Amino acid sequence: MQDLSASVAPTPRWEHFQHGSDIGIRGYGPDRAKAFAQAALALTAVVTDPHRVRADVGVEIACASADDDVLFVDWINALILEMAIHNMLFSRFEVEIDADGLKALAWGELVDVVRHRPAVEPKGATFTALAAAPDSAGNWMVQCVVDV
Repeated sequence: MQDLSASVAPTPRWEHFQHGSDIGIRGYGPDRAKAFAQAALALTAVVTDPHRVRADVGVEIACASADDDVLFVDWINALILEMAIHNMLFSRFEVEIDADGLKALAWGELVDVVRHRPAVEPKGATFTALAAAPDSAGNWMVQCVVDV
């Protein structure tokens, strides 16, 4: 009998984990790009329910690093910067990663305080609990702690 469990790609998903007064974000995916996109959704979920955010406007983001850990922190910090300077929240992410780094489109809208009911403002991604690596089956998990 063939064991199919190792060949089944996981459903992309995200989650939070506790870390003192800050919050951890984690993304899972069958590849690095999908895990990065899921972690971005976890970042939005720190602020509001991502289902409340319309994907009306696309913002291009690019990050360059050959190191997966650094690339992940740069990605999350680039999103936090875009959220702050454009007063936006994002709910959909198209991420491509190659040897030169990351190129992405983050889709979202301007913050609507009444509809989004923002809980906190993320201040920056940290190297605390940082991880960006595939498991033995090749599925990716990325995580870090975000200052709020």
